[in-house]
Amino acid sequence: MATVFEVRGARVWPRGVLNDGKLEVVVLFTTAPATQFALRSAAKLADGLSAKIRLLVPCVVPYALPLNQPPVSPRVFERKLRDLAQQAEVACLIDIRFCRDQWDAIEQALPARSLVVIGRSPRWWQRSERKLSHKLLRDGHQIAYAE
Repeated sequence: MATVFEVRGARVWPRGVLNDGKLEVVVLFTTAPATQFALRSAAKLADGLSAKIRLLVPCVVPYALPLNQPPVSPRVFERKLRDLAQQAEVACLIDIRFCRDQWDAIEQALPARSLVVIGRSPRWWQRSERKLSHKLLRDGHQIAYAE
């Protein structure tokens, strides 16, 4: 189940309004501060490449709940992500994937050889995020780290 909407500056735009360039820079949501920094870095990268930015947010729903009823209200989650993109002052497409397995959702959402930006916090990266970046590299994606 995916929810997709676009954010440009301080307004939410209907899908399809952003740059239709062939290249897409995907920012993978990790933590709010790291993702906000990754969005800003992706904006600089995308500007030079005339590309659009997509914020990919895999949201794992526990098996005890139906997929269409995640633990956090989708509207609240969407609002927080919009605020995050607006604070970063980045025009982007926000792609929320409610899923059972984070990696499966990422695999399904990324076209082959995607350019993925991942934000790192000042502290050493968590083990799960390190494993995720290794999987992305192994699958042939290009990764840019925003530190």
